Amino acid sequence: MADAYKKNTEDLNEMEYMVTQHAATEKPFSGEYDDFYQKGIYVDIASGEPLFSSAKKYDAGCGWPSFSQPIAKLQENRDTSIGIERTEVRSGSANSHLGHVFTDGPQDQGGLRYCINSAALKFIPYDEMDAKGYGDYKKFVDEGDK
Repeated sequence: MADAYKKNTEDLNEMEYMVTQHAATEKPFSGEYDDFYQKGIYVDIASGEPLFSSAKKYDAGCGWPSFSQPIAKLQENRDTSIGIERTEVRSGSANSHLGHVFTDGPQDQGGLRYCINSAALKFIPYDEMDAKGYGDYKKFVDEGDK
């Protein structure tokens, strides 16, 4: 695994821990990456697993970072915790709760909207990806330059 940002759940702050380990949700428009559009990748805050590319991030206006597709295969689970049926998404290796996926995303990009809590993510800037062990994932970021 590349340079993992956090290795133990004990290293997570309270919000990171509640979101990733207990499926909490941060308040809309409060997360660090909601209105954030730098070039790079987003990794699982708990494991460092690559999850999303800035090339697939867009402003859905929902208050949470939104992506049209992930870099890696995510786990999907049926979620009825708030009285409606949704699809929860979790990271593949650490099983961290990330957020939910909806079918109201950009149609020209597959129609999905991955609505993700900022507290579940750590951003790795493009110019630091090689040094932090994520150089192989630059191709996903470069897709946005075409």
